[in-house]
Amino acid sequence: MDMKRKFFAAALLLAMTLQGAAAQAVIGQGPGYHDPRSPFAPLQEKEGILTWELLSSVTTKAEKTKLTPVFPAKVLALDKRKVKVQGFMMPLEPGDKQHHFLLSSVPTSCNFCVPAGPEGLIEVRTKQAVRYSLEPVVVEGILAVLSDDPYGMYYRVTD
Repeated sequence: MDMKRKFFAAALLLAMTLQGAAAQAVIGQGPGYHDPRSPFAPLQEKEGILTWELLSSVTTKAEKTKLTPVFPAKVLALDKRKVKVQGFMMPLEPGDKQHHFLLSSVPTSCNFCVPAGPEGLIEVRTKQAVRYSLEPVVVEGILAVLSDDPYGMYYRVTD
């Protein structure tokens, strides 16, 4: 067994030990932690905008070598549909204009930390560049609900 698999197996065993029978709750704990010291207010729900509460309602099930997301029917119904979602940008490209970024349910409080788990992040790929902003943005596009993404993402918005 290579080191990566050993590490994953040990982490999974620890998580299952800590969570007991509730190992499904290891991931799927909600949209992320909003630091009360953040200069940005938490996102407010808006009509016509997909909520992070719904997106973060995913749970997980443990398989032999990985955790697999289990999406509620309401989330699965959104797959391949046009949606609007609001969040905070996390750039993945250099420069102030982004074609590929993460949208987070909470603002980043540390340059080296991911503010949420996969249930609180959406990978975004745009045709037109979007100027990076610290303020919340609304993104509209086609939502993909991902059950086996190689990077561990649960959601992607394109177009």
